[in-house]
Amino acid sequence: MSVEKMPGLSETERAGCMKILTLMSKCDILSLSDTVTNKLIVVENVTEAVETILSFTKNAEELLKRKKVHRDLIFRYLAKEGVAMPVNTEKHQLIKRTLELWSSGKAAIDKNLHGETDETNRVSDSTSAKAEGGFDPMVLGQQFCQWFFQLLNSQNPSLGQQPQDWGPQHFWPDVKLRLLSRAGSEQMEEFLGAELVNLRLLALTKEERLLLSPNLEPHGLKVLASSHGLVLVAVAGTIHRDGACLGIFEQIFGLIRSPLENNSWKIKFVNLKIRGHDALGGTDVAAPTLSCNSTELQLLCS
Repeated sequence: MSVEKMPGLSETERAGCMKILTLMSKCDILSLSDTVTNKLIVVENVTEAVETILSFTKNAEELLKRKKVHRDLIFRYLAKEGVAMPVNTEKHQLIKRTLELWSSGKAAIDKNLHGETDETNRVSDSTSAKAEGGFDPMVLGQQFCQWFFQLLNSQNPSLGQQPQDWGPQHFWPDVKLRLLSRAGSEQMEEFLGAELVNLRLLALTKEERLLLSPNLEPHGLKVLASSHGLVLVAVAGTIHRDGACLGIFEQIFGLIRSPLENNSWKIKFVNLKIRGHDALGGTDVAAPTLSCNSTELQLLCS
C-alpha cells in the first residue's frame, strides 16, 4: 500500500504552515505526521516529520483544522504576523483569517524557505531545554523562548487554556527581576528571590491578562554564552490584550545550568522593558527588533 503525495500548498501557505508547526511540541508533530500519512511513513526526527506533513497535506485548510493544530497556535502565529484578533476568537474564525492572510500575499516568507526546516530542530522536547553534546547557544535560546512564553501565556485566563506548570522551581533562589515600564510615565520595579519574581511575572498574564508574543526571527533574538557557564537570551516581542496590540517588550534572561537538577537550565536574572504605544511614537510594532547589541550583552556577562 502506498501513500500518494498531494499537490497542495502554495509557497506562502507552506511557509506559514511551517511557522505554525515550529510552535508545536515534538510529540505533537510526530503524532501529526502519523495521522497525515496514516502511519505509512516512518520519520526519524522532527525535521523529517515537518517535511512529511507539508508534503502530504492536501491543502492549508485541512492542516489548520487538524486537532493537533490547537487554536492558540494559530492565534500566536497571527499575532507574530501583526494580525491582532480578539482573544476569544474561535478556531474556525482564526483559520479563515489565516487563509485570507496567505491568499493576500501579505504574510512574510523567509527567503531561505527550504533551509527553514532546520528551524524545526529547535522545537523543545522538554521544558528544561537541555543542550546536548554539540552545544549551540542559538538553539538553546530558541527552545527556551518557545518554552518560557508558552508556559507564561498559558496562565492568561482569557486564552481559555489549561495553565501549565509555572512556578518558582524554574528560577534560581537568588534570581533578580528588573521591570521597566514606559506607558505614559516611566516606572522601575525590582524583585529578588524565586517566589517574588515568579509571582510578579505571573501577574502580567494572570491578573493583567497580557499575552507576550516573542519575535524569534534573527533580528528579534540574540544569544550569547560566556566562558563561565552563563547564557544570555535577549528577545523582543509584542504585547497584546483581548486581541489589541498594546506595545512592545524587550527581555533579557540570564540562564545557568543546575547540576543538582539533571543539568537543566534555570533563570538567574530577568531584565524586562515594556513600552506602550504612546511611548513608541508611531513605530511599527509588527515584528519588533532588539535595541541592545552584543557589546551590551557582553557587559552583562562580566
